[in-house]
Amino acid sequence: MLDSDPAAIPASRRRATLAWLAIALIVAAVALAFAWVGGWLGSSRLTSQRFTNAIETANGQVWRGFRRAHAKGVCVAGYFEGNGQGTALSSARLLAPVRTPFVGRLSIGGGSPYGLDARARVRSMALKLDSDDGQQWRMAMNSFPFFGVSSVEAFYEQTRANTPDPATGKPDPARQAAFAKAHPEFARFADWAAHAPWSTSWANTTFNGVDTFRFVNRAGNVRNVRWSMQPQTPFAGMTPEQREQADADYLAEDLAARLAKGELRWDMVVTLAQADDPVNPSQSWPEDRPRVTVGTVVVESSSAQATGACRDINYDPLVLPTGVEASDDPILAARSAVYSVSFNRREHDIASGEAGAATGHAATPESDR
Repeated sequence: MLDSDPAAIPASRRRATLAWLAIALIVAAVALAFAWVGGWLGSSRLTSQRFTNAIETANGQVWRGFRRAHAKGVCVAGYFEGNGQGTALSSARLLAPVRTPFVGRLSIGGGSPYGLDARARVRSMALKLDSDDGQQWRMAMNSFPFFGVSSVEAFYEQTRANTPDPATGKPDPARQAAFAKAHPEFARFADWAAHAPWSTSWANTTFNGVDTFRFVNRAGNVRNVRWSMQPQTPFAGMTPEQREQADADYLAEDLAARLAKGELRWDMVVTLAQADDPVNPSQSWPEDRPRVTVGTVVVESSSAQATGACRDINYDPLVLPTGVEASDDPILAARSAVYSVSFNRREHDIASGEAGAATGHAATPESDR
């Protein structure tokens, strides 16, 4: 429980509390980025079904018919324009100097379709690109630059640590502290969550693929890569006061106003790994790694997700074209299964007529089995 008088809380405790509140909001945003396809983890079997159950429990309730994470968002449409600079790295058709249409989605973290935009620390961009050679590339990107932990087991523990206590409606601080002590690597992510500037718009947010992929060119040469969508719209930061005063749906409103004046653009910047660079997404690569701008994402329009073309798309990041492959990234190898579970549950909600209903979850060990 938070004290009723913020001024009475020691500064160090206030900083710790604010940091953990930020992390709690991030949990639902990144939860679908971590899961285990199946297999034995320790003494119990942590499957994609069980992990998705834990995500739902951490959200506090499930809004039927909506995504289990990133439930609030808008559909966008446009095209990707390759500039040809990526063809030396990958044989993927859309990296050639051609235009490839996409159906995409911009969203915020959290499990509620009615979340407050200015409270969501994480923002996301997802794209489904259909190239003229009949292949498809799906991407799922986030505003954070790296993951907080290096293993699926650790993220599962983090998810459980941020599950609300039924008695208070808030995560148990002791449980969170125990998680942080057991996983000191998480401190770097907590620092990002607490101190990285908040952008004023989806339009000026950088979206990172975070995971490592392999580009394969026509000669068969393979290179580990990561990519980011870097906005051409200049960055502007939000103050805490601006976030406090922002409308609940200000991101969608801002996006529509900007698109009424013209299209929005992000450059796709690919970072090239060296042989000894880690593939684990919790570890950053050195800043001196080569970067290549391979094309531009152009958003032309937006629409409500309830009726838009993005509603029924599963943005599975392992749907890849020839010339792009999954790496040995331990997180990437597992994402597809949980995306599938979430999608299937959402489709079942719609088919059974339960869409729109909210169902609570008790924060008990039984709820994630």
